[in-house]
Amino acid sequence: MIEFAVIDKEVPGLDPELFVSALSELIKKEGAEVGSITIVTCSDEHLLSMNKKYLDHDYYTDIITFDYTSGRLISGDLFISVDRVADNATMFTVDFIREFKRVCAHGILHLCGYKDKTEDDAAEMRLKEEEALLLFCST
Repeated sequence: MIEFAVIDKEVPGLDPELFVSALSELIKKEGAEVGSITIVTCSDEHLLSMNKKYLDHDYYTDIITFDYTSGRLISGDLFISVDRVADNATMFTVDFIREFKRVCAHGILHLCGYKDKTEDDAAEMRLKEEEALLLFCST
C-alpha cells in the first residue's frame, strides 16, 4: 500500500490516486510487489534536520529514502522536501507537479535497487525516471 503523510508542508494540487497508480505500476514493471510505502512531505528545514541526524550530511536535499524492502516486496519511507522540489522545478524550468513526480519515482527506484552514486548509475537512474514519468500519463 502506498500512502501519503504530511509533516509540515503539503503538496498543492496533489492527486494521490494518480501517484499511487503510477508508482504501483512502476514497481510492477520492475518485477516487484508493492509493500508498505509512505511518502512524507515536509519543509527544507525538517529534511535538513533528518539529513544531519540520520545520514550525517549537512546539506539540503530533495529526498531521503529509508528502505525496508524485503526480497521483491518493496517497502520504505520517502521523505520529500516540498521546498526543494519547488526550487528544483524553477531551476530546471519544469512544472512543480512534474518535478514532484520525478522525485517520487526516484525514491521508488532506490527502493527497487537502483543507485546513483556513480556517473553510470546516475545516468541509468535518470533514464528510469523519464520512463516512470510516462506512467503518470498512461494511468
